[in-house]
Amino acid sequence: MKRIFRFLSFPRKRESRALRSGGCTALRAVWIPAFAGMTALLFAAFAQAQTAGLDAAQETRYHQLINELRCLVCQNQTIAESNAPLAVDLREQVKKQLTEGKSNSEITRYLTDRYGDFVLYRPPFKASTLLLWAGPFLLLLGALIWALWFMRSSRKPVAAPRPVDEAAVQKLLNETRAALAAQDDPKP
Repeated sequence: MKRIFRFLSFPRKRESRALRSGGCTALRAVWIPAFAGMTALLFAAFAQAQTAGLDAAQETRYHQLINELRCLVCQNQTIAESNAPLAVDLREQVKKQLTEGKSNSEITRYLTDRYGDFVLYRPPFKASTLLLWAGPFLLLLGALIWALWFMRSSRKPVAAPRPVDEAAVQKLLNETRAALAAQDDPKP
């Protein structure tokens, strides 16, 4: 028994040379794919258990329905993706109603009567969901109006240039020339 689980323990000094040369690589090459395969089989069995008791047409409808219904706990996932207890219950409810022979519209009507239009990923267009459908467009329109108003209000009108007083400019120029000439003249 010790020999079977030796690859799980830390190697002793005398064994480390054999392990570095690849002695444990063969075990890893077998155990890692085996573990991955067992995990995949468990997931496949779980997926098969969800649709047990349904024929092919019902299974197709089941997957279609659970991918169109929103998890009320997670809110960003369908009940097919969610593992919340409510999502599991909703999947079971859909499966139960499919086995009873109800249509897709009857199942969605039952769930919307019980949980409201929020349970649907594509809610119907009606008065109570008008804001949901028009909201993004209204926000975009409001942002566009605000941007135009902001650009217009921040634009300052260009003032007309003041008339230039030629006599004042000439006087300033003469004073500047005189000051420069005084600096350039050597003092005796």
